Amino acid sequence: MTLIELLIVLAIIGILAAIAIPLYSTYTVKARMTEVINMMSHVAHAVGIYCQDAQASGNNFNWPDCPDIPTIQSSLGVSIGGGRISSAKIDKTTGIIEVTLANIDPKVDGQTLKLIPETDNDNSIIWRWDGTIPAAYMPRR
Repeated sequence: MTLIELLIVLAIIGILAAIAIPLYSTYTVKARMTEVINMMSHVAHAVGIYCQDAQASGNNFNWPDCPDIPTIQSSLGVSIGGGRISSAKIDKTTGIIEVTLANIDPKVDGQTLKLIPETDNDNSIIWRWDGTIPAAYMPRR
């Protein structure tokens, strides 16, 4: 193998690495985000059950008052762990579930991810994702 052939092979490897490394980084962040998304989905399900139970008891439709992680865990019985979030809350007036991300990647650490409820006339809940994270990492429906 000549020196020019060796340099061509090294250039090809360099080009492939320049393409693969950013893609790998993006998929690593998305994989870590999956933990947070799944946890928030469990919290949303528990909020739905909380609202149904309140109505079944004859009370008006209302959202749980959970200003922090321990209150969410004790009020809704949902474990929030894994170290991927630094704070979580459920707004009593709007029902919005909001978490602040941590230990994922500098691109998203400190950003917020929200589940926003929209209620129908029959008080069924449809959840919509929102937050301050970059669009590339925003979960789809």
